[in-house]
Amino acid sequence: MPDLPLSTGRATALPPTATRPAGSRWSWAFLIDITVFLFVCAAIFGVYAIGRSWLGPVHAQAQISQDPRILPLYALYSLGRISVAYALSLVFALAYGYIAASSRRAEIIMVPLLDILQSIPVLSFLPGVMLAMVAIFPHSQFGVELGSVLLIFTGQVWNIAFSFYSSLKTIPRELHEAAVIYRFSRWQRFAELDLPFSTIGLVWNSMMSVAGGWFFLMACEMFVLGNRDFRLPGLGSFLQTAASHGNTRAILWGVAAMIAVIVLLDQLVWRPIIVWADKFKFEQVESSGAAHTTFLSLIGRASIVLRLYRLILLPVFNWLTLTFTLGAHRAAETFSTPKQHRARLWIGYLLATSVLIGLGFAVFHGARELSGLHPEDYRELLESAALTFLRVNTALILGALWTVPAGVAIASNPRLSRIAQPLVQMAASIPATALFPIILLFLLRLRGGLEISAMLLMLLGTQWYILFNVIAGAMAIPTDLKEAAQIYRFGSWDRWRHLILPGIFPYLVTGMVTASGGAWNASIVAEYFHFQGRIVSTPGLGSTISSASDAGRFDVLLAATLIMATVVVLINRLLWRRLYRLASSRFKLES
Repeated sequence: MPDLPLSTGRATALPPTATRPAGSRWSWAFLIDITVFLFVCAAIFGVYAIGRSWLGPVHAQAQISQDPRILPLYALYSLGRISVAYALSLVFALAYGYIAASSRRAEIIMVPLLDILQSIPVLSFLPGVMLAMVAIFPHSQFGVELGSVLLIFTGQVWNIAFSFYSSLKTIPRELHEAAVIYRFSRWQRFAELDLPFSTIGLVWNSMMSVAGGWFFLMACEMFVLGNRDFRLPGLGSFLQTAASHGNTRAILWGVAAMIAVIVLLDQLVWRPIIVWADKFKFEQVESSGAAHTTFLSLIGRASIVLRLYRLILLPVFNWLTLTFTLGAHRAAETFSTPKQHRARLWIGYLLATSVLIGLGFAVFHGARELSGLHPEDYRELLESAALTFLRVNTALILGALWTVPAGVAIASNPRLSRIAQPLVQMAASIPATALFPIILLFLLRLRGGLEISAMLLMLLGTQWYILFNVIAGAMAIPTDLKEAAQIYRFGSWDRWRHLILPGIFPYLVTGMVTASGGAWNASIVAEYFHFQGRIVSTPGLGSTISSASDAGRFDVLLAATLIMATVVVLINRLLWRRLYRLASSRFKLES
């Protein structure tokens, strides 16, 4: 009897014209299987091509072709570098954020260290990283490629680490108590509480980090260190070469290729992940409108994918969870508490000793490097820092004024989200450095045009950090709270004051912190640019760092980097750290 209503419902739900031949479903599945198979073959060939290039002989000063027909290969190289850098960033961010959030002693050291690291611009890492990698792999292209990947890594990782740390600090108290009551092991707590609760923020900040990787691609694939010129084939070096020669046609071809890659990534990667991440929203009632994506629907019809998932992936995931859980229980039964405490104490002492030795070594060599600078040099550096400080904060204010309402609107309206989300992802991923030559063509003729151009580039490079975090925060607001606001008939002002702003506040703080660090990093490109065979620059700390890198003045480069890191750390400690405490105490979602 239970089958009768079901079959009747199906017969009435579909009109006679909607009935399909019996074999049509299998033909669609067969076509999808063929497509998936071809995609896997193409991915394997891409990995082979990248590996062959990386492990080949070194060609750091390779000629960068301006032929548009080479763009698919260049896009493959750049996408490979960004993908490897993102994988490293995600693993590092999860480990770093987990340790910083779970240990009070580690938090005291790791959070300020994270502030310092995310404030140091990419070009400051560049000389030491590249020279070290080339020295380690002198006869292989792998050293130069690894150096470029590490530089992209430094532009991606801090945003994800801040997001994961902030999410862990705002986990509701009742979820912590449930994990204690059910005696979760550390792996169970991480896999079933920490990671799911942080998923929405991680996904949107991952999108922003990958967009940041595209932003710094031009600086990471083609750069000058004194008398050495490093060039790696890729979209970044293609656009940088076109910008240096003033080749507008090549710039447009490069931007078009980058947009095509970004659109494919959005449809094949980010859109399905966003739909999947929606199930981790912390709420007590089910959302009224479930998101969906065409790509996931097609993949769901592929028999090869389903069989691989059921036969290989699902058993592997279950085995890993069971292994880590049993291992944690056995470790807890085998070792006594004093031995664990003693082992941790000795490990802490060893780490502290290593850090102190490294700091002493760095301070000694840094002081010797800075001994040649005069007081006038430091006064000029401080004046440059003040100018960049004004530009950074102006860009943050302008960015927050439009990204907060826009992000809330995108997250609250499913129809608008389907349209705006890929456009936002595409706009954020297109590096402003690629559009900067076109901006300069129009604004250099105006009075103060270079200053306006620098401000615009910093705004384009930082506003997306705020927007993506606001979208993630607005999407994470529980549905029951939204329904309560409707029941009590909140007006627009009350809704923003009592629901939206408190709900997005932890994410907004994370976005502002990472946007501030991103703005300081963007200043190295915004204030100093190679354009049409000449250098256009405006006074600031970013232009000082870029010019010192070009000239090989490592003493000025070190001094400017230290000043930038000091300013950013002071801002974080005096402002953003207090807002983090407020977000983790007053605006935590808990009953």
